[in-house]
Amino acid sequence: MPAFHNGSVEIAYLDTGTGDPIVLIHGFASSKDFNWVNPSWVGELTQAGRRVIALDNRGHGDSSKLYDPAAYEMTLMAGDVRALLDHLGIARADVMGYSMGARIATFLAVHHPERVRSVVIGGLGIRIVEKQGTGLAQRVVVALKAPSLADVTDPDGRAFRSFAERTNSDLKALAACMSRPRTLLTPEQVAGIKVPVLVAVGTNDDVAGSGPELAALIPGARALDIPGRDHMLASGDKVFKAGVLEFLNQRA
Repeated sequence: MPAFHNGSVEIAYLDTGTGDPIVLIHGFASSKDFNWVNPSWVGELTQAGRRVIALDNRGHGDSSKLYDPAAYEMTLMAGDVRALLDHLGIARADVMGYSMGARIATFLAVHHPERVRSVVIGGLGIRIVEKQGTGLAQRVVVALKAPSLADVTDPDGRAFRSFAERTNSDLKALAACMSRPRTLLTPEQVAGIKVPVLVAVGTNDDVAGSGPELAALIPGARALDIPGRDHMLASGDKVFKAGVLEFLNQRA
C-alpha cells in the first residue's frame, strides 16, 4: 500500500483507475478499506470511469497514530488531503467524505477551494455549522477509554466502541481524535462554497443533523435522503451510490 509524508505524519492511500479523479475520505474509526473498498465504492467508481484515491486519515488504518488531540484539528486533517493531491500532482478533484470525512471534505472546500471540483457530504448535515448538544463526543471518548466493551453502558458510546473494535482501530488514537478542538464552520463559510455539492444523509440518522437544512445554506446544493438508514448503515447504501454517480455525471 503506498504512503507519503505530510511533515512527520505518514498517510497511507490507494490510487486506482483512470479518468476524472475523486478523493474519498472515510469517517471516524473507519478506514479506506472499511469505508470504501469493502462496500464496493472503489470498484463501482472505477467501473464508472473514475480515478479513485482514498486515504487513511491520520490516527486511522495504516496511517500514523497520534495521541495529541491538537494533531486532529480539522484544518490539519484537510491539509493531509491537500498534501495528497500535491503528492499525486492533481490540481483539482471531486471530493467525497462520510461523517468525519465529510467534515474534512467541507473544510477542504472552504479553505482550499481551488483544489475542489465538487463535494459529496455524506452522513453529515446541519451539525457541520451547529454544535451537537448531547455531549456525544465526550461519551464516545469515555467508551473508547473503557477497559472493555462490556464496561460501556451508554448506547451511543457502545456503538462507536464496537465499531472501532471491528475495524481493529487504535483506541487511544481514536480517543485523541474525538477529543480534538471542536471547530465549526459558519453558515457564511458554507454558503461561500461555489462548486457543486451533494448532501446525503440517512433518514434515520440522529447523529448527522438535517441534510436538507445544510443543503439550503449552500447555493445550488442538492439534498439526498438515504431511506431507512441510520448513521452506521447509510455509507454503503445503494441509493447513496446511485445518487453519487448521478451527481458526478451531471456536475459541471
